[in-house]
Amino acid sequence: MKVGELLELLDETIAELKIAIISNQQRVFESPYTSYEFAQRTIELQEDLSDLIKAREKLSALDPEENAGDYFSEEELEKFLKLLELLKKSKSYVY
Repeated sequence: MKVGELLELLDETIAELKIAIISNQQRVFESPYTSYEFAQRTIELQEDLSDLIKAREKLSALDPEENAGDYFSEEELEKFLKLLELLKKSKSYVY
């Protein structure tokens, strides 16, 4: 996998998290019984987003045409891809 492809996946995941954060922030005001849960989820998503933005900054410094395997071990890359997939598919703004 090339660094550019990894950046695209990362950008898609960042966009999903931003949508989820906004959705959870809006749902805080729906009910006093569930507001804490949505506020807590918003904080967790913001922490994940912050970590992904830091990762994106580091990846954007690399050559997009280079193989990501040149910079990361296979295990690191596999774990990162699984994390991106989980965050992207969680769609925490749906519930």
